[in-house]
Amino acid sequence: MKLIALDLDGTLLTTDKKLTPENEAALRRASEAGGVIVPATGRFFGAIPDNVRTLPFLRYAITVNGAEILDVRAGLVLHRAEIACERAVEIMEYLDTLPVIYDCYMDDWGWMTRSHYEQAADYAPHRYSLELLLRLRTPVPELKAHLTEVGHDVQKIQMFFRDPALREREMEQMRRRFPDLAVTSSIPGNVELNRRDAQKGAALQWLAAYLGLAPSQTVAFGDDLNDVSMLRAAGIGIAMGNACPAAKAAADYVTESCDENGVARALERLAACVAGNEQET
Repeated sequence: MKLIALDLDGTLLTTDKKLTPENEAALRRASEAGGVIVPATGRFFGAIPDNVRTLPFLRYAITVNGAEILDVRAGLVLHRAEIACERAVEIMEYLDTLPVIYDCYMDDWGWMTRSHYEQAADYAPHRYSLELLLRLRTPVPELKAHLTEVGHDVQKIQMFFRDPALREREMEQMRRRFPDLAVTSSIPGNVELNRRDAQKGAALQWLAAYLGLAPSQTVAFGDDLNDVSMLRAAGIGIAMGNACPAAKAAADYVTESCDENGVARALERLAACVAGNEQET
């Protein structure tokens, strides 16, 4: 277990977005045993909860679904994979034809058309999702015009649906319409668009190579569609008990849920397996 990559929401964090003492202690033990602990999240780094961001053994982070790989201690962006500004505006022009609200991450912050921001409660009914949405976005008069004015590339585009059936149909439609994009999801009701090579699996492989590690030396934990590529790319992919069917299918095995310290339980089992193998040899 040389590199341990962990999704946050629904994986390392509980349903109410807390890092339990059991999970924190398990990460500390894994770090002391030589493991590199890497948050791998759809959030930008500043949106990671303080109790994760300030872990003393944290050195690297995969953020915005793989659009950025950071050396946290050095304050460096090691790798970027962003959507060109002009392309982002084109995509948003299509989203304007759908009954959705949408935003984007740009320059490590969230941006949203003000009228969409004001409708957020109708599209993000879950309390914790709504709190994060409102806290981590700045409303602007019109998002496409704002992007055109600043001219910066976009890390991720995210939209919210009220109709689950329409969401499923549009995810398939967008995969055909936008072959240059990765189309995933991280919470009920949302769809996330990243550049095709900005996926957690590709980021995990990039970081492992940067650290001189083989893919077989990596472990990944996840629960949703944006974790599938990482679960497949890791030497051992572990899905949470609360994971979506696609994540469970991509994993090597399933641990307990995020509310049952599933990360800690799995790390304990892996450590026991390693110890057993060492005794045998």
